[in-house]
Amino acid sequence: WGGALVAAPMTTQAQPSAQSSARFDHAPFDALLHAHVANGMVDYGAFKAAPTFRSYLAALNGQDPATLPRNEQLAFWINAYNAYTIQLIIKHNESESIRNINKTAFLKLKGPWSESLAKVGGKSYTLDDIEHKIIRPTYKEPRIHFALVCAAMGCPPLRSEAYTGAKLNAQLEDQGAIFIAKSPTKNRVDVGAKTFYHSMIFGYYKSDFGGTIQGSARFAAKWFPTGSPERALLESGDFKAIQTDYDWTLNSQAKAAILSRGVGK
Repeated sequence: WGGALVAAPMTTQAQPSAQSSARFDHAPFDALLHAHVANGMVDYGAFKAAPTFRSYLAALNGQDPATLPRNEQLAFWINAYNAYTIQLIIKHNESESIRNINKTAFLKLKGPWSESLAKVGGKSYTLDDIEHKIIRPTYKEPRIHFALVCAAMGCPPLRSEAYTGAKLNAQLEDQGAIFIAKSPTKNRVDVGAKTFYHSMIFGYYKSDFGGTIQGSARFAAKWFPTGSPERALLESGDFKAIQTDYDWTLNSQAKAAILSRGVGK
């Protein structure tokens, strides 16, 4: 989120050998997500208190992702990004917004995404490294933008399950449906006004969706029914594009409870 959008793939992410059939056990993270994430909102205190979360992070550090099959690799890196984003919030005891981390009025820092926090395969990475130097250039899968969660309410929702190689395609498709067709405050189509209201993600990462906002719209169109006016409008490119407000409020259950009671952010 905070770094350059063009970067070379890291050389450590070589493709696994043909005989590789290794798997990584994401079950501990899966159980934590099931227990402590509801409707995309996170109980950060529960993750902080869970010994199994610390053990999972240690296991990530002990695994070389390059030994895994390709879909397992991508699922691994998505889970690593999301898990270390949770760890970043925990480490800094942040309760309002991820953008408060590493922020000061006197020195402009690169923000939370450039903190060398993530430990994978015995090496240290920033969240920017994982997203921009590994996932995006190596796998060239635009749907990852519906799965990487930056700890904000404006993000796609954090799933209540871990990603796995076996279910990855179905999980990414479902994330697209949730983010594009079922989150009207983030993305929606007003056919009558010929307007595509879109998340900042479709503008910020338009290079991954075809290079233009029209390309982003065509990519988003497939999550609307074939023959629907919404899909036809997005595929036509003949629309007005308006970016929706991105809510950087922390995606915590505590914050969601406050907002549901009508108390301000």
